[in-house]
Amino acid sequence: MKKEIPQMPPYPAPEWAVTQWFNSAPLSPDSLRGRIIVLGAFQMLCPGCVAHGLPQLQRVEQTFSREEVAVVGLHTVFEHHAAMTPVALEAFLHEYRIGFPVGVDTHTDPAGPPVTMQRYKLRGTPSLILIDRLGQVRHDAFGQEPDLALGARIAMLLAEGSGAEVAVSDQQEQPNCTIEGGCN
Repeated sequence: MKKEIPQMPPYPAPEWAVTQWFNSAPLSPDSLRGRIIVLGAFQMLCPGCVAHGLPQLQRVEQTFSREEVAVVGLHTVFEHHAAMTPVALEAFLHEYRIGFPVGVDTHTDPAGPPVTMQRYKLRGTPSLILIDRLGQVRHDAFGQEPDLALGARIAMLLAEGSGAEVAVSDQQEQPNCTIEGGCN
C-alpha cells in the first residue's frame, strides 16, 4: 500500500529580509532558483534548534548535492535580543561548525517578530521551509521534522521534472514471521 506524503498548495517564496550573512555572499530565493532550498529558521538559544533543527540541516547538507539542494539558515530572533547579537551568532556558528549560509532576519519592531518570519507566517523556531526549483514554497513545518519524512519530501522535489517517480510507503511488501512460527 503506497501512502502519499501530504503536500500544501504551492505559493511564491517571499523575499528574505536579511541584515547580515555568514558563510556566504547575500542570497535570495531568486538567486537559488533551479535548486531545492531547505530554509531552516532558528535561534541560537532555542533548545529544539540546537538539539534537532541545526543538526538536521547539517545532515541534509551532507546528504544531498549542493548543486541540487541549497541549505540556508535564518537566525530569526523574537526573544532575548540582547543575548543573540550577530557577534554572538558568529561565535555560535564557529563553535557548532555550521558551514552553510546563515542570514540574520531583519527587525523593524523589536517587540514583534522579524520581517522574514512574518512573511513566511512562521509560528516559532525551529521551523523548516522547502522551496522548489521554481521558487515555490512547497512545505513548511514547525518543530521537529523526522529525517526520513524530510528526506522523502526533498527526494520528491528533486524527482519533479526528472522523469523519476518517488513513492513513499508505510510498509514494505516483505514476508513477516511470528515467534509462533507462522509466516505470511
